[in-house]
Amino acid sequence: MKRTTLWSATTLAIPLLAVSGLSTAAEFDGVTLDAKLIGGQQYEALYARIGDWESETGAKVNVISKKNHFELDKEFKSDLAAGSLGWCVGSNHSSFASQYPSLYADLTPYLTPEFMAEYVDSNIAASKIGDKLVMLPRAQFDVSALYYQKSLYEDAEKQAAFKKEYGYELTPPDTWQQVSDQAVFFSDPPNFYGTQFAGKDEAIVGRFYEMVVAEGGQLFNDDWSPAFNSEAGIRALDWFVNIYQQGAAPKGTTSYLWDELGQGFASGTIALNLDWPGWAGFFNDPESSKIAGNVGVVVQPQGSAGIRTGWSGHHGFSVTESCENKEAAASLVSFLTNEESQTLESATGPLPTRKAVWEHVVAEAEGDAYRTEVLQAFQAAAEHAFPAPKTPYWIEATNVIYPELQAAILGDRTSAEALEVAAEAVDEMMRENGEY
Repeated sequence: MKRTTLWSATTLAIPLLAVSGLSTAAEFDGVTLDAKLIGGQQYEALYARIGDWESETGAKVNVISKKNHFELDKEFKSDLAAGSLGWCVGSNHSSFASQYPSLYADLTPYLTPEFMAEYVDSNIAASKIGDKLVMLPRAQFDVSALYYQKSLYEDAEKQAAFKKEYGYELTPPDTWQQVSDQAVFFSDPPNFYGTQFAGKDEAIVGRFYEMVVAEGGQLFNDDWSPAFNSEAGIRALDWFVNIYQQGAAPKGTTSYLWDELGQGFASGTIALNLDWPGWAGFFNDPESSKIAGNVGVVVQPQGSAGIRTGWSGHHGFSVTESCENKEAAASLVSFLTNEESQTLESATGPLPTRKAVWEHVVAEAEGDAYRTEVLQAFQAAAEHAFPAPKTPYWIEATNVIYPELQAAILGDRTSAEALEVAAEAVDEMMRENGEY
């Protein structure tokens, strides 16, 4: 299997591993598993391994849906409402999992203790709802670090002009105010922009959430009543508003999600990009990126409260309670998160959830400047990580918050007006659901 790695264009040979996660060895001739999986360029190499699992077990996998998590979320809710849960394997995410307490089966009965011990303990703990292991974690806690184009900071003319205008040296930013300064400085619309951000759905609310925290506030109070309609919330939203209104981000950013951001930075038209570890290989691959060899990455910036942004979560794969062959489905989920699968994926950036693959990643980084820089940046970023609010109404809350954030960014409301409307809507929703 040809795979362009994070570090160079090489072929990574992955031996076929016997399915070791099951409590009993089994073949699944004649079994077909329907699956609903997250889609995107960064997952295709992993999915190419499904054919190996099929050859090994005799089973077949029928991928009936491949979408981003926001679209999958809508589809899962529609399936639950209609009672049409004939599929067996689904992509899952810690930010979404709490909404589906009855959708997914406990995987523990289908896995040996020895197999489970191979995962990082904290990832297994974060993959549970109560005592129920609802997914096997594919990637370590996803927390974003700041990618940047190195050549911009090595340009003597830009260094002098920036210092003259802003009064400090042009170096990769450590604060969000510095990101703002530099984003405006670098921008030359419509050809080049200082930065960008995901502008809709849970994506923009997550970014707003972590910025509120960095500004010293919080999104919710302890009783899940909204807390973001505050001075910290206004400062956080103003950051997005000012970036957009000053032309330092593309006009289309309010419709962007993760794929658009990744492609945008790789196009060479963005100076600074807060993004996930899974894109590191894509950005440094000359076959996919115009800035390959020109990518730097540093720990995510801090807000005015001296707190770094750090909204995080993790991906995984789950088995539905309604699946008629949970053992086969658990076998597939085990295979997609086993050591060989994670070794393959870690070559392109995702931080692994298996202890042995962590050791492999650290060893492979030795002597490779870019790989070392990425690993150090994301290890530092992980120290500041915090999860999405652990309420089953998180996604429902984001659905009423994000249109108001967009309204402020586009100039249809002030930040204070937008947050007041959003807080009222969240309060009403939480009361209707009996949260308080």
